[in-house]
Amino acid sequence: MAFIDEVKIELKAGKGGNGVVRWRHEKSAPKGGPSGGNGGRGGSVYLEAVSDLTALARFRGHKEFRAKHGDDGKESRKQGGDGDDLVLNVPVGSYVQNKSTGKVFDFTKPGQRELVLKGGNGGRGNYVFRSSTNVTPMQSTDGRIGEQAHFTIELRLVVDVGLIGLPNAGKSSILNELTAAQARIGAYPFTTLEPNLGMFDQLVLADIPGLIEGAAQGKGLGHKFLRHIQRTRVIAHCVSLEHQDLDHAYRVVRDELVAYGRGLDEKPELVVLTKSDLTDPDDITRAVQLFRKNGHMPCVVSIHNHDSIMALGRAFQKLAAPND
Repeated sequence: MAFIDEVKIELKAGKGGNGVVRWRHEKSAPKGGPSGGNGGRGGSVYLEAVSDLTALARFRGHKEFRAKHGDDGKESRKQGGDGDDLVLNVPVGSYVQNKSTGKVFDFTKPGQRELVLKGGNGGRGNYVFRSSTNVTPMQSTDGRIGEQAHFTIELRLVVDVGLIGLPNAGKSSILNELTAAQARIGAYPFTTLEPNLGMFDQLVLADIPGLIEGAAQGKGLGHKFLRHIQRTRVIAHCVSLEHQDLDHAYRVVRDELVAYGRGLDEKPELVVLTKSDLTDPDDITRAVQLFRKNGHMPCVVSIHNHDSIMALGRAFQKLAAPND
């Protein structure tokens, strides 16, 4: 199933059933008293959060969804059946906005269900209109139209550790080594065009797509990168030791976090120096000293060094541990 992280859809609650004009039929009185029942209520629309991150894919080719209408009233004062509610699944991390009202629904945990549109009330049958001065009422009312609106659904991943960095910084390779994510990798920029997720000892790790300078203004992968770390607890900032200017490579990403705002630059951060197997030991020492001088305690890793990868995993566990 394809990964979709933003959709626009139209939702419609069901219309209430109509009230009806009906009469009791008795042998002694072919046209007895009023007996028309009320219409049933129209179905409402709910959204429910699920752990499946591909749940938005069902909206790709289908942009309109409607709950069932209520049934019309019946004779003998019987109310029409209520319309079935519509329940649509969205991934945990979905940020949903009603474009008509501006109301926002934030789905942060599995099983969270929210009423987004109410079904219309059923109309009234002629039995309701009976009175001492109106023994044969001919009135009935139609059911009300249900609420309807256009919605945007934007997925913002909820993860423990987000692996960020410039394109080709080794994020996917680290994720593959620590988890069974099997993210696609390659020796060229922008291999990762969508987030990849995996589990490491109960921690959710995400390989977030790389970015370029100007991403906060929408360049490159732009907000597709930045919004996916808004709910990340810890940032693992991957910097490839292949870069000639490590400080610049680091600052490009940090500047984008600051420019985007929303607290991204305030999250706990672990600097991860990648591809140590391709780097001279003296250069690695100088790189570590550079980042330590700037207040960081970097992890040096290579996917060909199992011990370094496991040490990184333990660092993730320590940083992402819940605060008691």
